[in-house]
Parts: sequence; structure tokens; C-alpha cells
Amino acid sequence: MPHIDFLPGLPGIRGPMAFSSETARPLNDLVNVLLRANANHPDSTLSEGERELIATYVSAQNDCFFCQTIHGAVASHHLGDTDWSLVRSVKQDYVQAAISDKLKALLTIAGSVQQGGKQVTTEQIDRARAEGATDRDIHDTVLIAAAFCMFNRYVDGLNTWAPDDPELYRYRAQKVAEYGYTHDDHYMPPR
Repeated sequence: MPHIDFLPGLPGIRGPMAFSSETARPLNDLVNVLLRANANHPDSTLSEGERELIATYVSAQNDCFFCQTIHGAVASHHLGDTDWSLVRSVKQDYVQAAISDKLKALLTIAGSVQQGGKQVTTEQIDRARAEGATDRDIHDTVLIAAAFCMFNRYVDGLNTWAPDDPELYRYRAQKVAEYGYTHDDHYMPPR
């Protein structure tokens, strides 16, 4: 049961966003800038799927069920991971996952940010650069990780509700891929 009264049936971050529409728009704008098309990031080599994987990984490290599941579903949608096995492998042990060495290096940085910004080391940055990460990739990884620590705490700090049905997350992933993150869309399919 959420700690404060939200509109019934709005899962995860949707409840707080409906509760506080004045903060919903800038938060969604931030997520759209961080996770959407590379047109927002012309000097970045990170795909939308890779950006979503970073958000998923940080959310898993923070044990935020809703965020790791919805962003994992969106990552899977972008990456053609129909059974979510790639996302599961990244969350369990990204070093062994079937992802690029560049993304592994960036996930190391994201994991350090999740622990605390000062945990990021020069060696981690050097490794990411050696694997082909641009300064924009490194910047965006740090910002995605930091932002998702905030989003995870927002969702879990208010004890929001999260559905268990993976089909609901798949449905939402398709909508996010098509329309982006907005505060006024229909979040889940009608029941």
C-alpha cells in the first residue's frame, strides 16, 4: 500500500507523477533526453537499448522492482531480446553477458555511481575510453545512473505498487518505444 494516496491502478512512478503533475513533466523530459533517440546525443555511440540497459542495471542494483522491470522491458524491446534473457544476464552478471566490452566498462562506471559518485575511478574511465566510449557516453552513463538512483528512491520511498504480469511491461515498452516517456499517456492496457 502506498504511503500516500494516489489514483488507484497507477503502478510505479505513474502514481507519484499523477499526484504531482508539476514535477511529472520535467522528470519525463529528463528521462526522454537521457534514454531516447541518439538525435538527442549526436556525439554518443550509445543506442536507446544500451541506455535503457544502464537504467535497468542501476535499478536492479537499487532493488527497485518497478524500474528494473519497465526499463528492462524497454531495453528488450529495442534490442530484440524477446525472452528478456539478455536483460536478466546483465542484471545477474554483466561481465559474462553478451554485450560489448564498451558497455561492460560503462556498466562498471554506472555501478560505481550507484554506490556513490566518488566511487568512480580514473581507471574505470580509462578502461571505458580504451573500449571506445566517448566523453558523451561517459557523461551520459554517469547522469543516467545518478538520475535512476533518484527515480528508484522516488518510486520505492513512496512504496508504490508494481504489477507482476510481464505482459503489462511488454505493452508499456512498445508504447515507450513509439511515443517516449510522457506523464499523460495510458500507462497500462485496459483490463
